Amino acid sequence: MTTYNFHTDPGHGWLEVGREELAMLHIDDAISAYSYQAGDKVYLEEDCDAALFVDALENIGVKFTFNTVTSNGDSPIRMLKRYTK
Repeated sequence: MTTYNFHTDPGHGWLEVGREELAMLHIDDAISAYSYQAGDKVYLEEDCDAALFVDALENIGVKFTFNTVTSNGDSPIRMLKRYTK
């Protein structure tokens, strides 16, 4: 079972995943610029991109769980570079 960090602040949330996972699932071209990136990590916005990732995992039978990381103010993720492949 894989555990993914789900980061939240009062306005939004992002699922932290590895860039290589997006490529392995063949969804790296489908991720929007509403997600963020830093190094080999991508922070998928909660509305569409995270759901796309979760659906892709479920389609291949991967079991996973989430660990919630909460920020009371704006998350530092908001200051990262927007996602690009």
